[in-house]
Amino acid sequence: MSSFQSSIAPLIQSFIRFRKASDHWNESSYEPNLLIFERYCLKNYPGFTELTQDMVDHWCQQRDTELNESCRVRIGSIVGFIRYLQDRGLTNVHEPVIPKKEPRTYIPHAFTAQELTDFFCECDSLGSHPRNEPVLTRKLTVPVFFRLLYSSGIRTTEARLLRKIDVDLAYGNLDIRYSKGRNQHYIVLHDSMLELMQKYDTSIEKIHPNRTYFFPARNDSFHKRSWVQKNFHDIWYRLNTTHATAYELRHHYAVENINKWIGMGFAFDDKLLYLSKSMGHTTIESTKYYYSIVPAL
Repeated sequence: MSSFQSSIAPLIQSFIRFRKASDHWNESSYEPNLLIFERYCLKNYPGFTELTQDMVDHWCQQRDTELNESCRVRIGSIVGFIRYLQDRGLTNVHEPVIPKKEPRTYIPHAFTAQELTDFFCECDSLGSHPRNEPVLTRKLTVPVFFRLLYSSGIRTTEARLLRKIDVDLAYGNLDIRYSKGRNQHYIVLHDSMLELMQKYDTSIEKIHPNRTYFFPARNDSFHKRSWVQKNFHDIWYRLNTTHATAYELRHHYAVENINKWIGMGFAFDDKLLYLSKSMGHTTIESTKYYYSIVPAL
């Protein structure tokens, strides 16, 4: 990542240090968008010495080709930065208006048992040549990473940022610190998934000793979002023509659980609450979204 270069660089760097120290930093989203915002300011307001309302308003304005959710992601780091400065009396700039969330209309792909069987068989058959670090890491990681998504409903970001110290391989517990909305929660692994992760841990440690992240990338870092997308699509489209994403394994997890509860009466509500907590939802209303994509409900 390039360094910040403008007159507000010290403020941005101070904001980054604060967020990292408070464990509220999303490196894959916040830093790139802050850097792009700074480059925009340098280009359009050459020689500027302080942040102005005009800079913020123009950058954060929703673009004609931009969906509400895309705009929310793009400007989220800027909103956080402005709030940080306001709290410390370092700016008079008002935070931009964040677009409202739109109702979700996209229906996730409904995986069949055969599609999943074929997908995981293909994961297991990845080659190991040439025998260099990236190839061997990918061969070990891909089968375990996607099985974790499938078996636990964990978000792809949560899996990418999962640190080794947050994986209890003795009891099979995951401490999910980096989650949507900073909602820390815990997951208990299925016994078969725990055994697989124990074997993975032993093997990957030989390539990445004393690693920080459970699924390590180069330079003791974590895998980027593009790594997940590329590996999932490379394997999926070898076998299928229909569209699907890795995130939809989370949807599959929720749907399969809810489908098992039909006809359970009041026990349904209890199980929905457990599912909501394990999936890291802040409210049960978020989990109820899955009603709309579950057959027979």
